[in-house]
Amino acid sequence: MEGCKRRALDAGLQFQDETLEYIVSNRDLLELSPKVMIPTLYDYWVHDVEVLKEKGRYELYPNNPYETVINTRPAISFYNDNNPDWMNVMIFYHVLAHIDFFQNNLYFRHTWDYDFTGSALSDKRMIAKLRSEKGRWVDYIIEFSRGVDNLVGYHDELSRLNQPSRTNRSKMLDFYFDVFLQSNKKVKITEYLKEVKRYNDCMQQSKELGEKVFFSKVFKKHPEFDTIFKKKLKAKTAQKLDLLQYLMTNSEFLAKEKNNWIKPVIEVVRKTSLFFQPQIRTKIMNEGWASYWHETLFLQDDRIEGHEVDFARTHSGVTSMPRVGLNPYALGMRLFYYIEQLVDKGKYSIEFKRISDAEEREQFDTQTGQGKDFIFKLRNNFNDFMFINTFIDQDFINQYKLFVTGRRLNQTKGVWEYYVQSRSAESYRQMLLNTLYHPPCIEIEQNKSESSDLYLVHRFEGKPLVKEFIANTMLGIEYLWGAPVQLETSEVIQAAPVQTRIPIPGLTMPLEEDPKAKDITWQRVLYTMKDRKLSKENI
Repeated sequence: MEGCKRRALDAGLQFQDETLEYIVSNRDLLELSPKVMIPTLYDYWVHDVEVLKEKGRYELYPNNPYETVINTRPAISFYNDNNPDWMNVMIFYHVLAHIDFFQNNLYFRHTWDYDFTGSALSDKRMIAKLRSEKGRWVDYIIEFSRGVDNLVGYHDELSRLNQPSRTNRSKMLDFYFDVFLQSNKKVKITEYLKEVKRYNDCMQQSKELGEKVFFSKVFKKHPEFDTIFKKKLKAKTAQKLDLLQYLMTNSEFLAKEKNNWIKPVIEVVRKTSLFFQPQIRTKIMNEGWASYWHETLFLQDDRIEGHEVDFARTHSGVTSMPRVGLNPYALGMRLFYYIEQLVDKGKYSIEFKRISDAEEREQFDTQTGQGKDFIFKLRNNFNDFMFINTFIDQDFINQYKLFVTGRRLNQTKGVWEYYVQSRSAESYRQMLLNTLYHPPCIEIEQNKSESSDLYLVHRFEGKPLVKEFIANTMLGIEYLWGAPVQLETSEVIQAAPVQTRIPIPGLTMPLEEDPKAKDITWQRVLYTMKDRKLSKENI
């Protein structure tokens, strides 16, 4: 494994040298999986249910999980005790690429500064102590909090951490051009452009003193500017709170001394959710990056001798492209290879995109040799949405013969059959985007809250909330808030199917499953949870 690390570092991967590896049994992996492989994660009854379910499934369908790796400091990985040595070499390359992704991708920025396993162990002990004092109420709080833990302010946390360091001088410059001239003075566009030109001229004359010279004239022309700017600096920007933060900060029920123990439990659930948010949002990139590197590095490793066929069988099982469905390992790996080749040949350029002739596009090659550097930049800055939306194009679809499938009823046999619905990049891209994690946007509307009520607004994006979850979720929020809770959302009020029916006695299945074959009308509705009773009205 130390040899694997040296080879990986020489190839350009970057990761902390210290790692921890554990050889475990199938049973250990089954018991760790519900806790997302974090042994020190807090205990919760749902974890025990999942363990029993996985054990029952394993008895029916025995399988051999190869490994798993978690984003901790140091990074921890688990290996099945049935793995042969050559396989562990391949797997460790896969693991090292995961670690490289965890420790360099900016969507994991908030996980870099602490060891989650140590923090989780402290939280676990705290919850165990509370459970001995408060009993089942601890599990109620965990369940209520987990009901909305997908609404944590993940992007707000990232924006706070990824903001570049700024001096008062650069803040002054932004304030002058963005606020003072446009809002306070409301200058004409010609005068604004003159100030921009004057600033550029000052900076061109002296990079060290240019800004100081520029502002010396500003202070003479606008003596009130310095006072306004300093007042702006002192004014604290109100931090945007997610739902769990808002409950902990503003709930009168939680503010009572006898209920103070609830807040740290909620914070544990929130912190755990924040930790795992980037893994959900980078699944295709992360697995594709790891698959790309375990193939690239293992094929160059002399320890493969004698195990070429074994490797080919295992590797193909992990990275084969299914005809129906999605394999993130396979798709991500092929996208990285495709992008690297694209940039190496200079095809990721305006010149190439302007070419319409198919033969000329095929032969285009400027031999830039920059493909590897480019995919490392993607590893640093992209998530799944950006990755798919940017690089799934028609050339990629044609090269790997991909398509979107539809489903229809075979009239003769009376069974569903799959067929090729589309081979366009737009359709395939949309299919992938529909599979990505996208929690609903729920905001607190303080202006609409009456007395002590909590008013929540679902910013509708074309997908309704799951009705089965609304009652229990709002019940938990009402308990934590200590007063009635209202939720404004959108629901379907009419769905008239216009599909053709098959004239088979007793059979009323539609000919095709076509989402466009329904006429849908949306209605804003208001749910109210008061005294543990849910009511609904149209708005």
